Amino acid sequence: MEVKKMLKKKIINKSLQIISDVSDENMVNLTYLLEQFAPQVHKPKVRSIRNLYKAKYPSLALTKRFMTDVNKNCQEKFLENFILSGLLDNNRKKEKLLAAQEANPAFVLLISPTMRCNLKCTGCYAESYKKEEDLEFETLDRIITEAKEMGTALFTILGGEPFLREDLFEIYRKHSDAYFQVYTNGTLINEEIAQKLAEVGNVIPKLSIEGFEKETDERRGRGTFRKVMEAMENLKEKKVPFGYSVCVTRNNIESVTSDEFVDSMIEKGALIGWYFLYMPVCGDKSTRLMPTPEQRYYLKTRRDHIRSTKPFFMIDFWNDAPYVGGCVAAKWYCHITNRGDVEPCIFTHFAQANIKTTSLKEAVECQFFKEIRARQPYSPNLLMPCMLIDSPEVIRELCKTCEVRATHPDAQTLTEDLKDDLDKYSQETHKIFDKVWEKENKKIEKKQA
Repeated sequence: MEVKKMLKKKIINKSLQIISDVSDENMVNLTYLLEQFAPQVHKPKVRSIRNLYKAKYPSLALTKRFMTDVNKNCQEKFLENFILSGLLDNNRKKEKLLAAQEANPAFVLLISPTMRCNLKCTGCYAESYKKEEDLEFETLDRIITEAKEMGTALFTILGGEPFLREDLFEIYRKHSDAYFQVYTNGTLINEEIAQKLAEVGNVIPKLSIEGFEKETDERRGRGTFRKVMEAMENLKEKKVPFGYSVCVTRNNIESVTSDEFVDSMIEKGALIGWYFLYMPVCGDKSTRLMPTPEQRYYLKTRRDHIRSTKPFFMIDFWNDAPYVGGCVAAKWYCHITNRGDVEPCIFTHFAQANIKTTSLKEAVECQFFKEIRARQPYSPNLLMPCMLIDSPEVIRELCKTCEVRATHPDAQTLTEDLKDDLDKYSQETHKIFDKVWEKENKKIEKKQA
């Protein structure tokens, strides 16, 4: 074990040495180093990244920002915990479990230690939760321990507002060999919290934002945008890597994908942006805020533009589905609520297992999860990955055939009240994206020929 640790340290030091001079040549050299240690299944991916560096692909200039804008402790934790342990070592653990057919371990595990929040955003249910309903520290600790043993690479901490729980820093310190991303409204990240994040090094915050000041304050309350900007400044000053998260709606899609907005986030120091479609999963009996099919395609075109022109990485959760084979719910990731319910994804508010009465290994092998995996992908068109809005008949069937329970109030609204609206939405989206998918496949076939 000590030899292994020494080898990792040597690789990390060599990697940082190579890219301390953040030239394109050194970025290419780093991929050769990583390829030596990558599992066979990941070697082609490393080579494809190398080709992008050789082609001077703009978004990969993000690596240069990582070297200049992030403190050394955070750099080392990212390389050791996420790249070497998370992506490489943990892949071997997962493959061993899969080969033995013992379990289908999550690559990413989402956990909501609390659903309490210090904001009262329009349409959000978090204000109804109490401290007594938080996930116990001991249970949270056990979940992470079991997940690491199974090969989980990344832990995503959600809420509510995670920074309401000060004991989470005990978790980050105790599991200093793990890597965490924390979704937060950002309003509690003062200089002290930013310093703590710099010291632990294994946490990357993702700050939720609705767009510019007008859009953000309209939903999250007056003054929230200013507080988020202050949080970004605190993180940037301490050289803590961070990103932002956007809930894309019919109303804000043009604003949050504009060059002006993305450039402002880069200037603030954000390295990555997550874009999620608004989902009517919290009892909203209307699809009026969901981006239209045409807007979903617009989001894809903006993603391509941003990646090809900026030193920044944008993740479009739906349009990026082809890169991971479609839906990853119950397969590559799952979500554990503050009450311990194990959901297949953050948007699917139904569960069959509870972590308080079962192990993580047993929970991911429940009938509900197995049935989901057996149906993936739900459509040959991987740009239509979701069983909630793209193939809504799937979740309705699963709720009938599996003994599941709702994990949030009004969860059935999605499968009952919105049945006709979502069927129509799916049909209209297919009309656009089936043509897009056909063109995408032709491009892939042409490259492979």
